[in-house]
Amino acid sequence: MTPLHRRLLVLVAAVLVLAGVGTGVVLHAAARADRADRPQSGGPAVSAGKLTLDQKKRLLFVNAAAGPHRTAVASVASADPGGGRLASHLKCARFYAAAGTGICLQSNPGVLKQSNRALLLDAGLRTRRTFPLAGTPSRARVSPSGRFVAWTVFVSGESYSSAFFSTRTSVLDTRTMQLTPSLETFSVVKDGKPYRASDINFWGVTFASDDDTFYATLNTGGKTHLVRGSLSRRTVTTVAENVECPSLSPDGTRVAFKKRVLSRTDLWHEYVLDLRTLRETPLAERHSVDDQATWLDDHTVAYALPADGQVGSTDLWSVSADGTGTPHLLIPGASSPAPL
Repeated sequence: MTPLHRRLLVLVAAVLVLAGVGTGVVLHAAARADRADRPQSGGPAVSAGKLTLDQKKRLLFVNAAAGPHRTAVASVASADPGGGRLASHLKCARFYAAAGTGICLQSNPGVLKQSNRALLLDAGLRTRRTFPLAGTPSRARVSPSGRFVAWTVFVSGESYSSAFFSTRTSVLDTRTMQLTPSLETFSVVKDGKPYRASDINFWGVTFASDDDTFYATLNTGGKTHLVRGSLSRRTVTTVAENVECPSLSPDGTRVAFKKRVLSRTDLWHEYVLDLRTLRETPLAERHSVDDQATWLDDHTVAYALPADGQVGSTDLWSVSADGTGTPHLLIPGASSPAPL
């Protein structure tokens, strides 16, 4: 056998080994998912049914409880969040809805790479349009009127605590179907001056009710900033430092956000910022919250925390937005809340 033949055999063997490893990883993940999709004793009562976005006094979320409806968009009565869950046919990694418009971010594993996409939904949870995503789903929001939709994905790294990560945030006008693929094309005003840098990242959009103003996180120079943006002018302006994943209150006066407690750590505490005075109020939750909170009303915010003893699962908690009281377990085995 010639040296060339030996090298070819080694190359073929290496390719086969890598293919086998990739297939094994996918099969192992599929087996784990299959186990998680089986009915579990002691879990919440979940039944299949028809969900619509024009229902009132319902709280929608992604069901994270083990069983056949795991990752399905489900709902409970707002007055009884611990009651029986109604699960739809739709499965999402991230979900949000407002005014009859929904957004579902999906991520499906593959042998070579995962497939990620965004589904724009009508009030019946039917898909209006599908958009490919550049990375792993992270955040999703719909404007109060339902006209604008935003999503954030990781294009490198898989968490905001990673040493190196990059995000891409897109905004869609559901009336014209005009897509802004990345907020990085917007002009930035930082500390009152035009600002440009190669390390700019945006994530965590939240919309005001005027269908123009939005807030988001800007990351640059190793610091995060709350920015106020204008969709029509395609500009963002810094408002405050050390603000991540903002969520605008229904009355438009405050922003709930996660604040990094120590530099270069993955510890965040939940705060509320008064946009008129820029006064920060720490909330009563003492666990680290790595989520974009959702306002259930003008007085209460909800957020996800890792579920005890369940790897990869989360529970939804709620707490008063004025810093008083104690956190309350809202819905076990759930994420991505969207109040209707």
